[in-house]
Amino acid sequence: MAVLTFDLDDDYTLIGIHSTEEDYKLAYILNKHLNFRFTRYKENLDFKTSKAEYPLFEFKDDCSLINYYLINNKYKLVIENKDNEGLFGGNYSTLEYLLPEKKRVDYFLKIEGSCNASTFKLVNDLNKINQIITSYTININDLKSKDHLIF
Repeated sequence: MAVLTFDLDDDYTLIGIHSTEEDYKLAYILNKHLNFRFTRYKENLDFKTSKAEYPLFEFKDDCSLINYYLINNKYKLVIENKDNEGLFGGNYSTLEYLLPEKKRVDYFLKIEGSCNASTFKLVNDLNKINQIITSYTININDLKSKDHLIF
């Protein structure tokens, strides 16, 4: 009897972006400088095991058959503390990360259907934008939580 194997290769490219801008403003900046047409996706990216929700912006380029997704890596979770006594009582906040092993990255640009030459050019174009501190490609094979990027 023949055994069938199914290999799920990662068929996307991931770019890490460092920027202090809000997610909606970064999407606007990318639309303005790179002629993208990012729009807010109707639902947030969320998981059953966490209360965190990550805003998602998408741009589907029908001409080149490339899909772009801009995802915030950080979610600020406010925890209400019922015990308001003492110096450290009251509400507090904590950060949750989409990819915990990349805590310093502010945003991810997930690109489905691109080639390496266009990715290299895109990273160079991103680094020319004043509101972006730096951007670079991320090797997705090194990520432990790359399943969070499947949607």
